[in-house]
Amino acid sequence: MDMSDKVIAQGAEAIIRLENNFIIKDRILKSYRLKELDEKIRKHRTKSEKKLLEKACKIINAPNPFPLEEFDKIKMPFINGKKLSENLNSFSLEKQKNICKKIGEEIGKLHNADIIHGDLTTSNMILDENKIFFIDFGLGFISPRVEDKAVDLHLLKQALEAKHFQNWEVLFNEIKKGYESYKESKKVLERLKVVEKRGRYKGE
Repeated sequence: MDMSDKVIAQGAEAIIRLENNFIIKDRILKSYRLKELDEKIRKHRTKSEKKLLEKACKIINAPNPFPLEEFDKIKMPFINGKKLSENLNSFSLEKQKNICKKIGEEIGKLHNADIIHGDLTTSNMILDENKIFFIDFGLGFISPRVEDKAVDLHLLKQALEAKHFQNWEVLFNEIKKGYESYKESKKVLERLKVVEKRGRYKGE
């Protein structure tokens, strides 16, 4: 099967293509914006994501981007694994728990470096053998704030409830166990309770 050039995902902000075993993330031109402004925004967002990936891949399993001259594209190695959003539920509960504990540890490493992923869902995690790769740092940023780290975890909790509802409580508990290896985890998990309450009030 020829997989040399294939669109594998498309969102509002970018098209993800597989080209010769490399992933190309191409930010979509927005015609409703002034051309100069649109270029500036795409350039800034691409540069920010690339910097985050370069920093993250030194700490956890994440794709290390290649140098590219185009200002609105990121080229990365293709990770040929299983997307957790599609596969986590099919594993035994024991394996799911082990994976989630590892996810918690990896998030702790990111947060220790003040990297906020910004879109922590199992759709942005790939299992390659026993390694978990975090992908798509497009909404990520650098922040030392406990609040931002708590919101990062809250997003993941919501994703588990939605996508892996059968065991989400057990799985999130394992994520918290793994996350406790991060030295500031106590503060973040305390703030998470506040973030959750705020979310409930908004929903009422």
